[in-house]
Amino acid sequence: LQVDLWQPSSPFHIIEGTVTDVRVPRNASRSLLPYLQHANIQYTILLADVQRAIENQTGLRTYRNRRSLSGYNYEVYHTLEEIQDWMQHLNRTHPDLVHLFSVGTSYEGRPLSVLKLGKRSRPYKKAVWIDCGIHAREWIGPAFCQWFVKEALQTYQTDPAMRKMLTQLYFYIMPVFNVDGYHFSWTNDRFWRKTRSKNTRFRCHGVDANRNWKVKWCDEGASFHPCDDTYCGPFPESEPEVKAVAHFLRKHRKQIKAYLSFHAYAQMLLYPYSYKYATIPNFSCVESAASNAVNALQSAYGIRYRYGPASSTLYVSSGSSMDWAYKTGIPYAFAFELRDTGHFGFLLPETLIKPTCTETMLAVKNITLHLLKKCH
Repeated sequence: LQVDLWQPSSPFHIIEGTVTDVRVPRNASRSLLPYLQHANIQYTILLADVQRAIENQTGLRTYRNRRSLSGYNYEVYHTLEEIQDWMQHLNRTHPDLVHLFSVGTSYEGRPLSVLKLGKRSRPYKKAVWIDCGIHAREWIGPAFCQWFVKEALQTYQTDPAMRKMLTQLYFYIMPVFNVDGYHFSWTNDRFWRKTRSKNTRFRCHGVDANRNWKVKWCDEGASFHPCDDTYCGPFPESEPEVKAVAHFLRKHRKQIKAYLSFHAYAQMLLYPYSYKYATIPNFSCVESAASNAVNALQSAYGIRYRYGPASSTLYVSSGSSMDWAYKTGIPYAFAFELRDTGHFGFLLPETLIKPTCTETMLAVKNITLHLLKKCH
């Protein structure tokens, strides 16, 4: 059992039989480490200086000039403003393949931007939905969404597989789902997870946008308490971000054949169900797609991904976007948990963006091409 436990009030929160990630102030480590040794608890120091790791990603480093759109760097993490500028730039410069639109507005009034990617070759085409950044602190997700768009535009002319994908399908790509939370993770709290909506009864902000969907809402794996990281919200689709995307997916559910959501971290490829231990009706098709995708991913750098139903492969959670998409009628619904398995966790270094995105690209292309074949 992996538990993310940031800044525990005391080391007594550490429970026998669990693996616990603990983030402590530098001076507190002097009292914590002797306690762990005395209690015969095994420990490993993963990051000796978390603050420095954060500053390496968020610091103002003028040498890399993140804001240059002509030479946009896909191997660094970008702020929300930079990503939004990048989307507008692509919309202007690639009108044949890119169409930028908004599905709604966030709690704090930011546009919920989506890129429609594909050749306008016929009036009706099947589609794939891809979203990243439902959880604010999982920065490798938005980095992958940007990478996918880059690869699609750069290889459309030269890669027959990409040409086939963009000719026969549309891709709806939402690089940052939780725009308010992502912005907050850059400006205030690097480890922020939820949205930024206000609660009238509690001082705590935000809802877990991956527990807020109308599918077994607020059952196992979700919390009713507004201060918890897995708070499900006051009611399903209470968050304007979730409501807007759900409305769009419902409206286009006959067109959209695959739903892909990108998270971190665990190195897993998950499919329904999350909320219960049960086999989905089209299990054989989805299972073979997942197996092939994981094998394709591993072929790049040898990185192994586990795959299977989310409930048994990761943990039981209710109100997830993946389960909702599947229940709404989208036959292929997947959630990726990208690198790594816990050493860097949410602070995956920028040097690992390229290999992570390169291998994930192989998996996504594999799933997409699987869609274009008949699976009985």
